[in-house]
Amino acid sequence: MEFIPTKTILSKVKYGNEWYGIHYNMNLYRGCCHGCIYCDSRSACYHIDSFDKVRGKENALLILEKELSSKRNKGVIGIGAMSDTYNPEERKYELTRGALKLISKYNYGVSIDTKSDLILRDLDILKEINSKNDVIIKFTITTPKDALSKIIEPHVIPSSKRLNAIKVLSDNGIFVGVMMNPILPFLTDSVDDIKELVRLAALNGAKFIHTYMGVTLRENQREYYYCQLEKSFPGIKEKYIKQYGNKYMCFAPNYKELYQIFTKECEKYGLLYQMEDIIKAYQKEKVVKEQIQLF
Repeated sequence: MEFIPTKTILSKVKYGNEWYGIHYNMNLYRGCCHGCIYCDSRSACYHIDSFDKVRGKENALLILEKELSSKRNKGVIGIGAMSDTYNPEERKYELTRGALKLISKYNYGVSIDTKSDLILRDLDILKEINSKNDVIIKFTITTPKDALSKIIEPHVIPSSKRLNAIKVLSDNGIFVGVMMNPILPFLTDSVDDIKELVRLAALNGAKFIHTYMGVTLRENQREYYYCQLEKSFPGIKEKYIKQYGNKYMCFAPNYKELYQIFTKECEKYGLLYQMEDIIKAYQKEKVVKEQIQLF
């Protein structure tokens, strides 16, 4: 694997911590080999050349330890927003496992986005962090159909294996759930599929499921997505062009109806689905501890 120079690993979240309660962001790798046809990280605004090639960051753990030890304010560190930190190279180089050890050492919380069950390798460290701080794991699952997931996410384990990983994490006391994002109009936006994914999430111990009922498309990402649609789903590209033109946010045509159905299903199975409720649920214990210390 190629390693690229970097000056920093940890960055303060600029938009506020409304997105899963994250205070810092961290990406140990650049690029991703999952091949998801809809990936926003392909967008030109991120300036990632050869996106499908995974590259590590030089001296990542040394830089990270220096940054973690010098921060005055602790918080939750988000991992994997730009590229899945549990890519195949992680098996050999263990940058993510090393980072989790440092996160535990310096008493930070962690929020991880992934589509890989390689995360189960690090269950021991996740449980260690969870014993003293906040942990939330988010598995991206776009469809309950393994055959469809293999087309739109060709180099990722099928949805069923991601659900199995959720069950293992949940059974071990880890706060884990599903990001049902994106919803791909005309592909993954059927009522039956959404109801089934909610059911399967609950069955496998997920605590939450979150969605915005659409997909984002912008420069470079849109062209790649349309090219892949032409290969696997002839005729769908034309529907997008007619429905959305060059819009950035492409909601499912009947997204209001779908969201109502989605929320009813979540309430039926006891799953959280609103962001503020998800954040409160996984950070609740910490708040209680702080209140006890205050009094």
